[in-house]
Amino acid sequence: MNLSQPPTNERTVRLIQITDSHLGPDSNDMLLGLNTDQSLIDVLQLIADEQPAFDALVCTGDIASDSHAACYGRFLDCVRSFFAAPMGWLPGNHDSAELMARLEHKYLPESRLMNLGAWQLVLLDSSVPGETYGDLAEAELTFLENTLKAHPDQPTMIALHHQPIAVGSEWIDQYILRNADAFFALIERHPQVKAVTWGHVHQAFHSERNGVQLYATPATSVQFKPNSDSFAVDFTMPGYRWFDLHPDGTLESGISRVTGKTYDIDFQSAGY
Repeated sequence: MNLSQPPTNERTVRLIQITDSHLGPDSNDMLLGLNTDQSLIDVLQLIADEQPAFDALVCTGDIASDSHAACYGRFLDCVRSFFAAPMGWLPGNHDSAELMARLEHKYLPESRLMNLGAWQLVLLDSSVPGETYGDLAEAELTFLENTLKAHPDQPTMIALHHQPIAVGSEWIDQYILRNADAFFALIERHPQVKAVTWGHVHQAFHSERNGVQLYATPATSVQFKPNSDSFAVDFTMPGYRWFDLHPDGTLESGISRVTGKTYDIDFQSAGY
């Protein structure tokens, strides 16, 4: 089990992001031919092999395939079988925010705010019950603004599930964060926001907007083909993203993917 010293303001903090595990109600369930429990385990093993120590882990949604309650406890048990580092999570469009909030488990993660030494990580719920697209409720925007006002000098990263900008694939970009303009208007009033990261799109992505770094992270399950106007599964492997958060407010990031494995994925599928 990977262990790290508690983050301090004097050193670089390493954060690991995983996303979109899409676990079914049973550990043998498949998504487009992929056993998502196995691919999650493969990614966690990859992290354990590559990251002898890190400071925190965050999961940016779609933990469950269809809001199945059994998935959440199984997910936490699986992660904790590998890592003891502080952990945060937030719901995606396939999750139930209500079930996640009511879950009773000895390894309950942080769901709102994480201390990362000199940095803070704000976790936002962009899920809308019964919908695929994202939207930040007024309460979420108020929470974000109050948090930023309370810590005006603390470098901040924001995590959510839905992409706040188009990633270049028309079919998934129709399910973008609907009130992204209000979100960006808010964070642009607070220059301590250095980065935003999300899941949902099942692919790697990086851009920049007014000095804020913008990231999407590969899924631990199936990958979506970048720059595709219609649904298409990519041949790239499941993976994760890492961040190095430096005390001076700068950061670096990279992704890593599973190798040496073969998955029986339905690459011809027109959807899921």
